Amino acid sequence: MNKSFLMLGGLMFIGACAPPPEPIEVVETTIAQVQNALTSGQTTCRMVVQSYLDRIEAYDQSTGMNAITVVNPNALARADKIDEALDNGDALGSLFCAPLLIKDNYDTYDLPTTGGSIALKESIPPDDAFMVQKLREADAIVLAKTNMAEWAFSPRQTVSSSYGTTANAYALDRVPAGSSGGTASGVAANFGVAGMGTDTGNSIRGPSSHLALFGIRSTIGLTSRDGVIPLSFQSDIAGPMTRTVEDAARIFNVVAGYDPADPYTEAGRGQREDDYTTFLDAQGLAGARIGVLRELVNTDDADAEVIEVFEQALVDLQRLGAEIVDPLEIPPLQELRSGGGGCSTFRYDMSQYLASLGDEAPIRDVLEVLETGEYSEYVEGRIQRSSDSSLEPPSEWDPPCLPYAENPGRQAYKDGVVAAMDAADVQAIVYPTWTNPPAPLETASEDYRGDNSQIVAPGTGLPAGTVPMGYTRGTLPAGLQILARPYQEGVIFRLAYAYEQGTAHRRPPEGFPTLLLPPG
Repeated sequence: MNKSFLMLGGLMFIGACAPPPEPIEVVETTIAQVQNALTSGQTTCRMVVQSYLDRIEAYDQSTGMNAITVVNPNALARADKIDEALDNGDALGSLFCAPLLIKDNYDTYDLPTTGGSIALKESIPPDDAFMVQKLREADAIVLAKTNMAEWAFSPRQTVSSSYGTTANAYALDRVPAGSSGGTASGVAANFGVAGMGTDTGNSIRGPSSHLALFGIRSTIGLTSRDGVIPLSFQSDIAGPMTRTVEDAARIFNVVAGYDPADPYTEAGRGQREDDYTTFLDAQGLAGARIGVLRELVNTDDADAEVIEVFEQALVDLQRLGAEIVDPLEIPPLQELRSGGGGCSTFRYDMSQYLASLGDEAPIRDVLEVLETGEYSEYVEGRIQRSSDSSLEPPSEWDPPCLPYAENPGRQAYKDGVVAAMDAADVQAIVYPTWTNPPAPLETASEDYRGDNSQIVAPGTGLPAGTVPMGYTRGTLPAGLQILARPYQEGVIFRLAYAYEQGTAHRRPPEGFPTLLLPPG
């Protein structure tokens, strides 16, 4: 009998005995599940990619969600290359055939990168952002780019002049927050296996909270921002947004680490863990001491249902083995916070980014946008205020605008939070990611309240992640934020994973059902 054999990862598959590959269900499918289906011969990478493309085609525009800006026309061809490698038994990267959604401020050499601005609508960068390059090297597939708040200015909504308004997948009359709302809604609706966002103050964790996702903002210095359109280089962070903690850890393994093109990562050299998936322990909350930052819970504008869900989260953390320190005092939080800000370097940072585009850059200074009149109304004031800043390096300003590591206020804020954690002997701090549910689209500005992501992590540079903690109004997601010490991302992964496994809050939004027909 003539049989074909495939060796992969130490396993042998007998091709002649296996049924022909078929499309698989991709709703809530993880990276590991995709890869297991491929290595077992159950399906092909082309079929996986086509399934996600079909979902985008069926649901993105027809529902009015508008998460996707452009689909990669080369995605299927890349899938074919991966299938060929699998057939040949060739080595593949750790993210092989993971179809990813990439926020529209990550440079992609083969797709436009607009930053949400019509001024860059036709801009195709000369090369990939550092993280995109790493993802492709790991054999992930850039499936599509996602909509974002214009220039990443808004934490409350995702509206761009390049591609319009994105709605929340769980409630199409609600915001997905900003600025990574396109990635959040797209991943939540299963348009890709996972996604990438950016977070200057809120924009990974806020949208992840509003869309029942896990999202992590790393320690400043652990991850590169090279090739990402900046909002404020002093605070910008790029990273994964996923339906499971495990998928985020897999992606973080690939994208975290030193990049000579990002000077901030010099501080993080030698700080990354070898493998963040080793922290994925379902019993990881046993014996953990966790502090509750009550100042970010019992606020005047907190929604009663969100607080009820948060209090239940504390009960669940205890049930799963954690010791809760409630409240955790950070004296004096408000004073520390007031000194933890920075100055706006948007105009200068953008000038550096635009210069990186070379001769093909459509503009050289963001102030040129005002001359065109082509921008979303809500960004006008922000761009106008940029005219007060210089195109000279911030270190030469009077007074100098200091980078994170040299900013005494931000370092004092970080040290104060860490000192409070040390005094209470806690591994992490928790609070609601938002104390309010997603606001209606029509009143996004008026109903912007409860955004806790802006308060601690950006100013301190500390790592923080959000994990689903339940729902309000029956269907509106809420997130639990976990903040840790510098370079303790592993702690966040461990605690979030144990909580996720012990509560199983994540469920897909209604209105985006499977496209596969049942057998028979």
